[in-house]
Amino acid sequence: MKGIIAMRVMSKETMADIISFIDQYFCDKHATPSAGEIAAGVGIPRTTAYRYLVEMDHRGMIKYDGGSRTIRTPLIDKFAPDSALCPLVGSIPCGAAQTEEEHIREYISLPVSLFGKGQFYILVASDDSMVDAGIDNEDLVVIQKDCNAKVGDIVVALTEDNENTLKVFGGINRNTGKAILAYRNHKKYPDKVILVKQLITQGVAKHVIKAL
Repeated sequence: MKGIIAMRVMSKETMADIISFIDQYFCDKHATPSAGEIAAGVGIPRTTAYRYLVEMDHRGMIKYDGGSRTIRTPLIDKFAPDSALCPLVGSIPCGAAQTEEEHIREYISLPVSLFGKGQFYILVASDDSMVDAGIDNEDLVVIQKDCNAKVGDIVVALTEDNENTLKVFGGINRNTGKAILAYRNHKKYPDKVILVKQLITQGVAKHVIKAL
């Protein structure tokens, strides 16, 4: 009963403020805000913002997926009807392998007509070991999770230290039997590779969005 009463007293003005904030955020950044950003923007606690989002989804005012934390308003559906909201999860090294940032920063809208359908996430490239492959520092790299890596693909792979790195899958070394993860900066890292006993990938790079 308490939950039902709480829903009844939810402010229509606050709901309108939330939709307005989401729409403005999307227009400015072509992405959707997190519940924390909505809470800060509207001036309510984060837990309250989450409850509002769930109830507004229930009422059909927005589309909110609490699991993936994606939000779509009527305005977003109107101007980006054939797009998918893709999580930007942080940075990944293109130089020395370092631990990937796990938290989601925000969601970015990707047109299906350009990027296709699939399970995607976006990483921010750091360092310069992939410049010959067209990936520079701070570029956004769109990674597809639901596909198998082939020789020559740029992959997000685990090193033997259980850390993520973005490299070219160069096949299997005949002498060691290990998988080859190759750098692509001939001037700075000529013929440099990382060898791993087993190729474990978190996806294949499909697109690069150049940093401004």
